[in-house]
Amino acid sequence: LIFSSVSKTLQHHNLMSLKQLLLISNSTNYNPPGYLVHCKDSIINFLTKNNVKNVVFIPFALHDLDAYTAKASNAFKDMGFSLKGIHEFDDKVSAIEEAESVFIGGGNTFRLLSKLYQYDLIDPIRTKVESGMPYIGTSAGTNVATLSIKTTNDMPIVFPPSFEALALVNFNINPHYIDPDPNSEHQGETREKRIREFHEENDQIVVGIREGAILKVDCDTLTLEGMNGGVLFEKNKDPKELNTNEDLSYLL
Repeated sequence: LIFSSVSKTLQHHNLMSLKQLLLISNSTNYNPPGYLVHCKDSIINFLTKNNVKNVVFIPFALHDLDAYTAKASNAFKDMGFSLKGIHEFDDKVSAIEEAESVFIGGGNTFRLLSKLYQYDLIDPIRTKVESGMPYIGTSAGTNVATLSIKTTNDMPIVFPPSFEALALVNFNINPHYIDPDPNSEHQGETREKRIREFHEENDQIVVGIREGAILKVDCDTLTLEGMNGGVLFEKNKDPKELNTNEDLSYLL
């Protein structure tokens, strides 16, 4: 049932898309520091363009839902928007169906996806986004926007019913991507090697986005924004550098 739902979504891929997505690698950056500071202008422009005033926040990637929601609410208030945590709604499905926009924050991707399944939010979010509701994700919230969470960096502290995610884009993402350091004395797997291991068992394209990078979907256009760029990984191909402001619409 889960796989058929994802397949149904992708079968309609060639139709004119109404999707509005802002998929951010990280919520806190080294420079400029502060929660959502580095992507503040992008969020403001994104929500203003889509006439959004109120945002439903999904804080399930962290344990303390109230504290996380308060943190996000303060940040969005400074940007001129109202934000309310989905755990504050008695009917969470209705909250999604009536939402002007959804923001899913970072944390542990396995815990986040488990909660999305627990509360039956996968299909409502997907349906609402396909109808044009703006979606913002940071880190884990970006991971769950993809085909699956198989390219997350997180530990599996809980086990979701499936690794299949929202499938809002037709590829996987690796947030917080770090380039191999030839001078490092660390002998463990690099991020590039882990993604190559993913491609030994899977075929999906993976886009690694560095700290500060943002993937923005505006209907049928995909652009790499923010800072620091990314890397494109395709099975049996060499990694390809992706530059800031590059048009990646061919991936949709």
